[in-house]
Amino acid sequence: MPRGPRKPAPTKAITQAAEGYLQISQRPLHILLFLAPFLAAYEIGAVVYLSGPGGQARTIAAWGMLARFFEAFGAAGLHLPAALLVTVLLVRHVLRRDPWTIEPLTLIGMAMEACLWTIPLTIVAMLLAGQQSPAPAVIQTPDAGGILSLPWQARLTISSGAGLYEELLFRMIGIAACHALLVDVLKLPNRAGAVLSVVIPAVAFALYHRLPAGGGADYWTAATFYALSGVFFGAIYLTRGFGIVVATHALYDVLALVVIG
Repeated sequence: MPRGPRKPAPTKAITQAAEGYLQISQRPLHILLFLAPFLAAYEIGAVVYLSGPGGQARTIAAWGMLARFFEAFGAAGLHLPAALLVTVLLVRHVLRRDPWTIEPLTLIGMAMEACLWTIPLTIVAMLLAGQQSPAPAVIQTPDAGGILSLPWQARLTISSGAGLYEELLFRMIGIAACHALLVDVLKLPNRAGAVLSVVIPAVAFALYHRLPAGGGADYWTAATFYALSGVFFGAIYLTRGFGIVVATHALYDVLALVVIG
């Protein structure tokens, strides 16, 4: 009797599914849809929960840096950094000629994976902080107000924005710019250029944050945490893509600033 096609062995089927997830989760369209809730949370929350008495919305520093870049070229607008992020992902999608189909299970898997990536980061933070808190220092904002004194909705908004725009600035832009300078211009070996392209933005990421004054133990604890987390985020970005690293960053901040803070 004729036999039908053999079904793949369970182990092989699982391997194929895992490989498919690893590839699909890095497609720009899936990243955009996965990050849509974070974008909405920040763009709406910045107006509703971070607006001052004069209607001026307080923002995270990375968002302000991107906004000032646009202003230098004569463009201004509250949502321009978000528009930049959406445009970059859509252009990448078109250039890659990826299909327009969506895999909902992949989006669920990305959320679960991001939650798992926050575990080692939280453990390192708690060890460095003496197990007092998962955050040695809080995220810097343009004004001097303490983040932990803000309502939880504002802290949730800042957490979403930090994940989006700090990763856009230090990982997507920072790593690409460093690699282009070190490898393409200075002609460093690709491996050395790749390592330095992660380390340099990680150091910049640490210096970007507000660190305790005085240069004592608290200063070095916070600086070490932010530098290590910058390397950690860089490794995730290069191996798992922009969507996973943004969600990992944002979820850690939610844990540190909203759940525990």
